[in-house]
Amino acid sequence: MQAKNTAPKPLVSVYAEKGVLAFRFSSKFNPLFEILDGKAPTKQKTMGLGLRESPENWNLAQSAALRIERDLSDSENWQLLFDPTFVKYGLTVKYTSAALKLAAPIPEPEPEMTVGAMWEDYLEWKQPQLEPTTFTIKFCRTYTNILKGLTWNKKTRLFTNTQNGVWELSLCPSVADLILTHNACAENIKNLFTALLEAFTRLQSLGKTKLTTNPFVIVGGVTENKTDKYKSTVNADGTIRLWYEIQDTEINPKERDRRAFTKDQRDTIIKAFYESDKANVRQAAPLIEFLFLTGCRSGEAFALTWNNIKFDNNQIVIYKSYAGSIKQVKGTKNNDTRLFLMYPKLRDLLLRIKPADAKPTDLVFQLMCGATYSSETLNQVWNQSKPNRNKEYYHPGIITELVESGAISCYLPPYHTRHTFITLQARSGVDLVMLAGICSTGVDKIHKHYLEHDKSALPNNI
Repeated sequence: MQAKNTAPKPLVSVYAEKGVLAFRFSSKFNPLFEILDGKAPTKQKTMGLGLRESPENWNLAQSAALRIERDLSDSENWQLLFDPTFVKYGLTVKYTSAALKLAAPIPEPEPEMTVGAMWEDYLEWKQPQLEPTTFTIKFCRTYTNILKGLTWNKKTRLFTNTQNGVWELSLCPSVADLILTHNACAENIKNLFTALLEAFTRLQSLGKTKLTTNPFVIVGGVTENKTDKYKSTVNADGTIRLWYEIQDTEINPKERDRRAFTKDQRDTIIKAFYESDKANVRQAAPLIEFLFLTGCRSGEAFALTWNNIKFDNNQIVIYKSYAGSIKQVKGTKNNDTRLFLMYPKLRDLLLRIKPADAKPTDLVFQLMCGATYSSETLNQVWNQSKPNRNKEYYHPGIITELVESGAISCYLPPYHTRHTFITLQARSGVDLVMLAGICSTGVDKIHKHYLEHDKSALPNNI
């Protein structure tokens, strides 16, 4: 999408109505016409010129408009320069020079708040309402970078300025068009506009803007209508898609892609971690096995401490998650507390890795240096080591090596340990209500995404 022209609009413009030329003055000059007309204009002042529309008259009118604007824009000498009779500009208008009695310059309107100032004010108000990682990653980084016109270059690992930022621009209708030129994904743009819509509405309620129209309401679909998730839809060709055939609009891309490893691939991956010749990879092996055996989110495993493991009751208490992006322990994604019942294979793993001198508050899984795992450190052993900016090197992770050697068929990110667990459990015939509870998901999602609908299946003969 091409960026629209952001040049300032003329303060005195020419237009034609019914074949006759006229001036339209910026509302900035309303105080002048209140004196000249004896009353304030209800909106922008317009003035017929008595000139028929023709190329010659257009040139005359536009030249006069430029000279009038230049005279009126001189804040110190405008009363000496401006001729209210318009004779100076080659025109004849009803006003006389005696009508001009203003004793002070035309007041400059107070400038509108910049987009950046509105956004920072909004973030301060919004922060207590948001989950910490959402606030830091989405609002303070992703959305803020879009407003500043910054885009991440994966090759140079630096931000590039697109020159289409709106951070320093005053609030006006055109800022929305500039935001739309950013190459961010559609989901982030849509969610940013939702936030901007709320930010501007709040600004209006505080009386901090003179704009009467919210410039961020122009984007279709910003405020989505809540629809029945079980409702069918009709395609363009007239065919019907049932609810389980419709793609979800998950904000988290990790939740959208629900592919899973097979049981054999899972076991191959776990074995490869334990048998690696790299100490840091072997250190991560119990964590990888735990993720495959529980389906919990990686941040929940990072935050797990030994007092969360109840061997006497065969339970794991999950109520917290570690976010490496903000280096904080927070609540789970759904802010719930759930109990995961240990089955023999999982219980044996935890008994095997528990140190004899483990303290209740010690992390169950930790790096060799004793620090907490993060998505970045997990990805280094799973996919590949983070490249150095000054050196070119490649240290493949275990999954990358297994794919390159042909031991497994395709690469899937670490989050797919969760999808693998849910898929294998669901297809094994486990109670789906129980599975949804221990994995903090919904039975409908399990049906839709982890149990492919078999249209040839028959009911049980009971």
